[in-house]
Amino acid sequence: MEGYQKSGHAIYDIKYHVIWVIKYRCKALRGQLAVRLSELVWQGCDAKGIVICKDT
Repeated sequence: MEGYQKSGHAIYDIKYHVIWVIKYRCKALRGQLAVRLSELVWQGCDAKGIVICKDT
């Protein structure tokens, strides 16, 4: 059961599916802003031990 989190009374594997969509799906995060935000998200996840799976 590798890859599962364990506590005193439970074994679990939590996964989140996050989609950022703004109203009317216009692309607001472009250029340097999009690049910097992506870097910050990856750094934050690395610091917390969160794995990001990219489908594309």
